[in-house]
Amino acid sequence: MRLRNVKNKDIIMNNSTYLVKNYYELKGKWSKYFNNNNPIYIEIGMGKGKFIIENAIKYPNINFIGIEKYDSVIAKALKKIPEGLNNLVMLRCNALDIDQVFDHEIEHIFLNFSDPWPKNRHHLRRLSSKVFLTKYDSIFKKDKTIEMRTDNRELFEYSLVSFSEYGYVLNKVSLDFHKEEVPEITTEYEDKFSSEGLPIYYLLCSKGFVKKRK
Repeated sequence: MRLRNVKNKDIIMNNSTYLVKNYYELKGKWSKYFNNNNPIYIEIGMGKGKFIIENAIKYPNINFIGIEKYDSVIAKALKKIPEGLNNLVMLRCNALDIDQVFDHEIEHIFLNFSDPWPKNRHHLRRLSSKVFLTKYDSIFKKDKTIEMRTDNRELFEYSLVSFSEYGYVLNKVSLDFHKEEVPEITTEYEDKFSSEGLPIYYLLCSKGFVKKRK
């Protein structure tokens, strides 16, 4: 992926009150940071921020944290946040460090149009690989919920197997999400691919609160 440089990105990032820089120091203290006990949802790889910003606006009783590792992309997202939105922050952070940022505080993870890492030797870099699922164990508060959207069928199939083998229950699976329903909140990539007639793959999986059959 080739990223366009954003003019004045450093100024945007340094001046934004929505970008948290000392996030390692806030591990285990995010509820205190938000000054409430509302659920905390995170989007790993938030891109330009459309999805998480619109969610924060629609659901004021949920705290949202957007995570992105590219400066130019996060600068674009920061510019979109309306003033006075107090349930949203963003982190310029590598997903590999996720377990160093949170300690059993997260209730929901969004994985939207993640890098598919198509080469077999890179499969452990996928955000749905066992490497990351293990990290998620230490950041989820109690029950675990992961919601995923992608245009990449290979990544989607891999993720279905990975989640299932790790003990997640597949609550909803769609091979053409927008044919079944039109989601109210979408990502930039989702809008682009859907407008081109490409299928959007969707899954919602959970672990920990689904009653087992006797």
